[in-house]
Amino acid sequence: MSIFKIQGGAKLSGSIEAQGAKNEALQILCAVLLTPEEVTIHKVPNIRDVNKLIDLLGSMGVKVTQLSEESYKFKASNVDVNYLETAEYTQKAASLRGSIMVLGPLLARYGKARIPQPGGDKIGRRRLDTHFLGFQNLGAKFNFNAKTSFYEIDASNLHGAYMLLDEASVTGTANIIMAAVLANGKTTIYNAACEPYIQQLCKMLNRMGAKITGVGSNLLTIEGVDSLGGTEHTMLPDMIEIGSFIGMAAMTQSSLTIKNTSIENLGMIPTVFKRMGVHLEVKGDDIFIPEQEHYVIDSFIDGSILTVADAPWPGLTPDLLSIVLVMATQAQGTVLIHQKMFESRLFFVDKLIDMGAKIILCDPHRATVIGLDRQIPLRGIKMTSPDIRAGVALLIAALSAEGESEISNVEQIDRGYQNIDTRLKALGAQIERI
Repeated sequence: MSIFKIQGGAKLSGSIEAQGAKNEALQILCAVLLTPEEVTIHKVPNIRDVNKLIDLLGSMGVKVTQLSEESYKFKASNVDVNYLETAEYTQKAASLRGSIMVLGPLLARYGKARIPQPGGDKIGRRRLDTHFLGFQNLGAKFNFNAKTSFYEIDASNLHGAYMLLDEASVTGTANIIMAAVLANGKTTIYNAACEPYIQQLCKMLNRMGAKITGVGSNLLTIEGVDSLGGTEHTMLPDMIEIGSFIGMAAMTQSSLTIKNTSIENLGMIPTVFKRMGVHLEVKGDDIFIPEQEHYVIDSFIDGSILTVADAPWPGLTPDLLSIVLVMATQAQGTVLIHQKMFESRLFFVDKLIDMGAKIILCDPHRATVIGLDRQIPLRGIKMTSPDIRAGVALLIAALSAEGESEISNVEQIDRGYQNIDTRLKALGAQIERI
């Protein structure tokens, strides 16, 4: 197990480019199972969760060829469906929450699939109902074996259907789309997630021969086709990394340029950081954050305390609330952070309180942060990364703190951030992996 040792207080400078989007990669990589033809994918992030998924696909019989550091070629012409019955598959799939995304393609192409209850971050209840209700709407028969914790699905006769999703789940929408593209007839998905990553998946599938309309809206129509062909696809930059770098620049009083950010696909992210007092300039497709000694949290028009909450796209992604929260600790002003989706994701604030932050954890979903306005710096401590996003929030806190910090369990951070220590060292951060 690795530890990050960080000497806080160093200002960063220079430019950095975000990796390919993790949450897009988990969908796009599974989509290669829909065709026996070659699919080439660029901007694949070199992170633990994505590498695990690529390894799982290879074990299933997909021919994987790495073309360069961030580009791969996949050919799923000899998928071994019997591999799903093996102990090795159980172990690999259970260790990766993204493995749930293989279900839709397997059902569409092979008419059956099974998967163990997947793992992932311990951030609260993360139900899978939307996935399975969608498959059932398409005619699949679903069974959960409580003794083995296996989901087993028979989809020998998938057909189009109208469905109103119980929640606008991104992964649920993606899984249902991938199952529906090869089903007989027309599928209509209402209350579909419409995140840029879903749009990317739909555009890729359409290039492969699918017939999906309504892309970018919450009402998708899919005309089933007999087969799909190969294609070439490039991932979007990871919006969570981009938001993390904005927060990092503000907290460390650094001047940073974030390159090639795909501004049109960032939604509310720049607006939220501006309301938190961060000065940022859009230069073409780059974001420049100048060094600023103070940043002042905005308030609502009636003078009440600003609330920052997560919401379905184009609202703020829940993955960035931990970054906004940690950044607020050194702002001027007060903000209420409302994490609506996950009930355990704010529990990492006890580490920030130990560092000297003024935070009131109101309940599992809400925290009030009273900014210190740099009058009292955070102090370095020893801490453990509980999940990907909280881990990076604690890393940002450590970079801005006075003295030395140690963060253990950094494998959690590695699941979502590519070579984060070496990339930050190139900017001037004093960070060592031990």
